[in-house]
This record gives sequence, structure tokens and C-alpha cells, in this order.
Amino acid sequence: MASRGYFFVLLQAFVFATLASSVFSQLTPNYYDYLCPKALSTIKSVVEAAVQKEYRMGASLLRLHFHDCFVNGCDGSILLDSTATIDSEKNSRSNFQSARGFEVVDEIKEAVDKACGKPIVSCADILAVAARDSVVALGGPTWDVKLGRRDSTTASGDAADTNIPAPFFSLSQLINNFKNHGLDEKDLVVLSGGHTIGYARCVSFRDHIYDDSNIDPNFAKQLKYICPRNGSDSNLSPLDQTASRFDKVYFTDLVHKRGLLHSDQELFNGGSTDAVVKQYSSDFGAFKKDFANSMIKMGNIQPLTGNRGEIRVNCRKVN
Repeated sequence: MASRGYFFVLLQAFVFATLASSVFSQLTPNYYDYLCPKALSTIKSVVEAAVQKEYRMGASLLRLHFHDCFVNGCDGSILLDSTATIDSEKNSRSNFQSARGFEVVDEIKEAVDKACGKPIVSCADILAVAARDSVVALGGPTWDVKLGRRDSTTASGDAADTNIPAPFFSLSQLINNFKNHGLDEKDLVVLSGGHTIGYARCVSFRDHIYDDSNIDPNFAKQLKYICPRNGSDSNLSPLDQTASRFDKVYFTDLVHKRGLLHSDQELFNGGSTDAVVKQYSSDFGAFKKDFANSMIKMGNIQPLTGNRGEIRVNCRKVN
């Protein structure tokens, strides 16, 4: 009887461990409720201060999360600096002299680790929460960020060049790119709507304003003062007319052929995504709702959970 009782206890322990493993390997909005109750409010306060200081930072933090998730999943790999063994994604064509906000992430990490008493919150989760808080700070929707990601111990500049959609992509290239990440055409349009905030560099839109025909001539003429045919690659232009406010102007601009990037205007150029763009151009409520849902979906791309990865002490380097 004693041996049977011992076996039953072992069986119960095994079942509990198995269930616990499956539960904690899934992302959940409540992940830090007991581990560190102050985590999310701490992240929010740092993000709000950074966005208040510079509105553009909101778009930059949103973009970091997007560019992180599109390279081997949402694992904080974009934050790693180059070393002898790390091929930093910061040096890829998609991120070099363009991705920014790393100092704010450092500030968040320092504040949240202090609030929690030790490194509990992953850098990957910081990116996901900071993206949401940035959108909210600029007038956009909120959503329950699913949490519990761990940080990668590797990065890949080559993978960033391969996987992050380029500003010169055609609609078919954009659709295929998003499909490869488990995202559909609606997600493509919705997440591209993140361009309702922020700026782009001249080098990203030069070919569109000089070589494309699907652009309002007066809009192109204005942009040529900012972005000459040669030089001034880093000059900035807003991605829509209200770059510091999360609204539907990005979509109304597309309808009027005033998309800044070639890839933006491809979403409304006689193709399969025209109808969704037209809908969002007149229905901000639908855009906000769908943006929140697509951000949750994107944030669930190949996260590291359970025993995979680590919780970095410094977001810029592996432990």
C-alpha cells in the first residue's frame, strides 16, 4: 500500500509539472501579476515620459517591436550589439541609421529591474509593452499584451535583410512576406497603418517620388524639396500629415495617392487590399480595433518561452 501511495504522489507531481510547463510556456497578459506587479506601470511611465519629450519616439518604439518580431520571432534580438559572435541586426539595411530608441529601452530595463528587485522582465516583453504604450500615448487603441517571452542569445543581420519588408516592395512581395510570418492581407494593411505615426528618411522614399506614377504630382513636388535626387539621404518626412497622432489619416492619404513610401501606396493601387484601405479611411473605430488584434497576433510570432532563451540583464548583450 505504501509503495502504491508513493507512486500516486509521484504521478500527481508529474501531472502538475507537465501542466505547469504547458501553462508557463504560453504567453499570457497576467504573466507578471505575481512575479512583479509594478512591471507594466513602470514601463508605461518611462514610455510616456520619452514620448512626451519627443513624439517621434513613439513610432520608433513601435517599429522596434515590429522589426524584432519579423526576424526569428519576438525575442529581443534586435537589441543586441555586435560582438565577435553576434551578427547585430542593428547593422542590417533595414535598421542601420534608421532603427532608434535603444537608449529608451535601456532606461526602461533599468527602471523595471529596480522595481522588480532583479531581472525578471525580458527585453522582448519590454519591446511588446513599450509598443502598446507608445500607441496609447499618441491617441491609439490599447490591448492586453500577452507576456512571458524570453530573450534570444543570438541575432542575425542577414535574417533582418531577408525578413523585414523593404520600402520598395510590391504588393505581392508584401503579401508573401507577411504570409511567411503567419499574417494575412488584412494584417498587412492594419499593421502598415502603424505608419500613421513617425517619419521616414529620404533614402526610403526617393525612388517613389521621382520614378513612380501612382503619386499625387503636387505631393511629389513638395517632397523633392526635402529629398533631392542626390544626397540628403537622412532628411526626414512625416509618414502622414499628422505624424504625432495615431489616427486614420495614413489611409486617407493613400486614397489620395499621398503615400510616402512605394510600399505604402501599393496598398491602394488597384490591388486586393484597396477595399480594406478604403474602409479604414472612413472608419477609425474599425482600424483601432483591428490594429489591436493584429498587434497581439504579431506579438505571438515564435516567442521563446519556458526554458528557451534567457532573461537578459543588459538588453544589448547576452548574459
